[in-house]
Amino acid sequence: MRALPHRTAALTVSVLAALALVAAAPATVAASPTAATAPVAAGPVLTTGSTGGAAVAAGDALAAPLAGRSATFYSTATSTTGVTCATSRLSATVLTNPAAPGTATESLTGLTFGSCTANVTGVTSVRSLTVDTLPYGVSIADDAGLPVTLTGGSAGQIQATAVLNSWFGTITCTYRLSGAFTGAADNGGQGLTFTNEHFAKSGGSGLCPGDGYFSASYGPVTDTSQSGAPAVYVN
Repeated sequence: MRALPHRTAALTVSVLAALALVAAAPATVAASPTAATAPVAAGPVLTTGSTGGAAVAAGDALAAPLAGRSATFYSTATSTTGVTCATSRLSATVLTNPAAPGTATESLTGLTFGSCTANVTGVTSVRSLTVDTLPYGVSIADDAGLPVTLTGGSAGQIQATAVLNSWFGTITCTYRLSGAFTGAADNGGQGLTFTNEHFAKSGGSGLCPGDGYFSASYGPVTDTSQSGAPAVYVN
């Protein structure tokens, strides 16, 4: 048999070497994970500035003013009779801020009301509307709807007290939460909304309505412990 020319023999050796490298390549690729398959660290439930922003630290103070026109405490879920306050403000301290998915927890340390009026028959003015037995527990989950839940703390059940001037003198009406106190967070306005949270009368004058339904929106919620008080988002 005639021997291959020297040039043809060299080409054959090169092709064989290339095939050997291709056969070995899959083992090399499998041993080196790519950026696409590398694990990505989960971010926290609460961040500042944007979703996916800097983590809100445990111990940070949060605050939010009234976002809507008023906070209301009406005698039924569908009426407009009761107490209306033009100003309100909530404040809280962050307790935990775990990685998402999860639930962040806070301590509600303040919920104040001002410029309140009443349209209840016999009531001439509102001396005060206060939320008692603070602090309350707050949980914010990154589930669908971004649910927010308030619970009573060591001082007792969630309670509100209205002191009213009436035709018959000053009367005090005390109400306690009936059922769950739930609301929702909103990343669009970085706020919180509560609608028709039901309180039942627990003490006070016979002139006091038997029930109170609390509704209010707050926002933006800001981290006042950070420079510039950036808005808080739920991830």
